[in-house]
Amino acid sequence: MQGLQMNPRKLHVIVVTGLSGSGKSTAIKAFEDIDYFCIDNLPVPLLGSLLQLCEQDMPDMKRIALGIDIRERKFLKDYNQIFSVLEDAGYRFEIIFLEASDEILQRRYSQTRRVHPAAPSEHQLLQAINFEREQLRALRGRATRVIDTGTLSVHELKRLITRTYSYTAESEQLSIQVLSFGYKYGVPPEADLVMDVRFLPNPYFIENLKDLDGSSAPVHSWVLQWPAVQEFLSDYCALLLKLLPSYVQEGKRYLTVAFGCTGGKHRSVVIAEGIADRLRKNSYHVTVFHRDINLE
Repeated sequence: MQGLQMNPRKLHVIVVTGLSGSGKSTAIKAFEDIDYFCIDNLPVPLLGSLLQLCEQDMPDMKRIALGIDIRERKFLKDYNQIFSVLEDAGYRFEIIFLEASDEILQRRYSQTRRVHPAAPSEHQLLQAINFEREQLRALRGRATRVIDTGTLSVHELKRLITRTYSYTAESEQLSIQVLSFGYKYGVPPEADLVMDVRFLPNPYFIENLKDLDGSSAPVHSWVLQWPAVQEFLSDYCALLLKLLPSYVQEGKRYLTVAFGCTGGKHRSVVIAEGIADRLRKNSYHVTVFHRDINLE
């Protein structure tokens, strides 16, 4: 790792790590699907050589995702030094740490009949989980993003990775995802900021609007006609514009702002689009995703 030079292309390097059984292989496959160059369980001593090879022989490569965990014993000993070298060399570098509760991890191992890498036998599974959790505690604290996969299916974890990392800006600019959702389907676990907009007038109770969604012109116009909606959009956007420079200053590269109404079909959709438009006018990189718009 000592030979790494400052990287003017700012190669984007994501390390996917966390507890065994928490979904690292699924996450790596999701990154592969969105055109990251991916290697699972890379031996740590090879990391420097890999990055140099990518710079010298693969100039078109911009994004790499690496799966590294407790199976690579040297990783736990050397990761602080390794990560510091990456940062000093100018890489766009971040750590995604996946985890789940003891109960969830035990159930997953029971269903797959796999043996935990830290367990001498399947009868010592819980002890192995607790041992690994303790061993990785400091690494978890260093992570850029912690994802609890306990409530996520394989498909939901893949969608989360895709939504968050498919449209990232090539620069150091903050990448913002504005998300609409329905509270009846649960709060999105990836959300950094959550705003409940169920206090706004509801087009669900208007007969000719009930079956439309917030992306339609009639619903959009009906929701935006109310002074309370216009006031909320102005005030909340002003708050975000005040906060966002601080997020950038702290080195945050991704921010998910979620707006929820009852079903995720009407009000939250209109508000999400309205906030996204205002942020774009202020030169922020914004994508919009309506999680539950088609569920009702």
